[in-house]
Amino acid sequence: MSFLEEIARRRTFGIISHPDAGKTTLTEKLLLFGGAIQEAGAVKNNKIKKGATSDFMEIERQRGISVATSVLAFIYQNKKINILDTPGHKDFAEDTFRTLTAVDSVIVVIDVAKGVEPQTEKLVEVCRMRNIPILVFINKLDREGKDAFDLLDEVEQKLGLRVTPMSFPIGMGYDFKGIYNIWEKKLNLFSGDNKTGISEGVEFDDLSNPELDKVVGEKAATTLREEIELIDEVYPAFNQEEYLEGKLQPVFFGSALNNFGVKELLDAFIEIAPSPQPKKAEERLVDSKEEKLTGFVFKIHANMDPKHRDRLAFVKIVSGTFKRNAPYLHVRNGKKVKFSSPNAFFAEKKEIVDASYPGDIVGLHDTGNFKIGDTLTEGEKLNFKGIPSFSPEHFRYVNNADPMKSKQLYKGLDQLMDEGVAQLFTLEMNGRRVIGTVGALQYEVIQYRLEHEYGAKCTYENLSVHKACWVEPEDPKNEEFKEFKRVKQRYLAKDKQGQLVFLADSAFTIQMTQSKYPSVKLHFTSEFKD
Repeated sequence: MSFLEEIARRRTFGIISHPDAGKTTLTEKLLLFGGAIQEAGAVKNNKIKKGATSDFMEIERQRGISVATSVLAFIYQNKKINILDTPGHKDFAEDTFRTLTAVDSVIVVIDVAKGVEPQTEKLVEVCRMRNIPILVFINKLDREGKDAFDLLDEVEQKLGLRVTPMSFPIGMGYDFKGIYNIWEKKLNLFSGDNKTGISEGVEFDDLSNPELDKVVGEKAATTLREEIELIDEVYPAFNQEEYLEGKLQPVFFGSALNNFGVKELLDAFIEIAPSPQPKKAEERLVDSKEEKLTGFVFKIHANMDPKHRDRLAFVKIVSGTFKRNAPYLHVRNGKKVKFSSPNAFFAEKKEIVDASYPGDIVGLHDTGNFKIGDTLTEGEKLNFKGIPSFSPEHFRYVNNADPMKSKQLYKGLDQLMDEGVAQLFTLEMNGRRVIGTVGALQYEVIQYRLEHEYGAKCTYENLSVHKACWVEPEDPKNEEFKEFKRVKQRYLAKDKQGQLVFLADSAFTIQMTQSKYPSVKLHFTSEFKD
């Protein structure tokens, strides 16, 4: 295949939702349809001891939630599909925001009973800021839930989307009969006993066909005809250009757990979703069809294989072909680097690949050279934008619980912070280390991983800090900045990049500080330096 054909057959997307809406289950079922796995392991079902394919960390299996973004790929109808399954839990939102910089479109999963939840609103807002094409999947139709039209209204109002239904449910929960696929004019009947296999649909080109009454019953058939008529009147027809521009969002209904409506979603998705898109760097816009390689690190994951203590940097390829053993420029370090075993992800397996194309995600073995946001090129100095560190919400001192293992503790902290699990601040006054996180659950993850992956134990001590502010003085030599440093020395720290950070104990303190030292700017994200 030519380079351009390879690009055209790639689809890279993220799956986002509130925890428990069924994201990981949907990911599994997509793999099942792609033939990448033979049997799906229900995430919460203890009878199947497999656990979900995409949740590989022990803590995820224990709690039944995803805490790390995983990358999975499979081939379906000759399209190469790369899925980034993101954590839904709000404590890991930062990982999800970073992942959104690496996708070309997203599928938003909504629980039929709970409707639109707060975390979904936040994530969709980020997608809309970047005009990422969005597809909506309303899940768990085999349970009692809200009325389909009410849900469509809620999606429009709460998420600010303009929707068009591409499939529609016949009944719900207890009365759930199946789904009418508007996109392909097909009817799918729900049997409910098929959780791991794949069921067939019945074709109905014409809803006025009396056969329909026999298949779903007279009452359901009449209701369906009325509802489809209403949809034609109320909702805009699907228009691919508007979808790609982020102005129109198709909606599908189904039950991922029962494999229902997933195939319809996948079939429509590969037809309408965008292939790899151009990406903005600080210097210029990089087109995916350019011959020269560019790519950026959007995630680092240590110890994917506990036996080997390896670190993988996930690189999204933006343009060109990534070749094994070819030298590439690591822009931040200014050094040329070669990779003898770049990994591609195929369902639960990692494979070494010789060539990867735009849209693909490559895992590079890393000995500590990469940070999140680093760029690789064939020599051009480029920096891709949009991978911020937000100010954390929670702060705790971290103490070493086992003095014999301090080396392991510091190494572990260093590596986990490079992954972007949390942020580490070192106080200027006494060198004590402070961990800042977006959510409290991360402290558990850090403690757990330090012990199980690095053999180090730590304890925490509370610290009342409201926000971390990155400090940018107009002139580092002026008196005002010197006075600021003298007065605030107890609250000053350095982050991992060596930038000065002011740990403010309240919003009032931030206000007072800004009015007292007008030449010292305070920022809530660390991206202002870029």
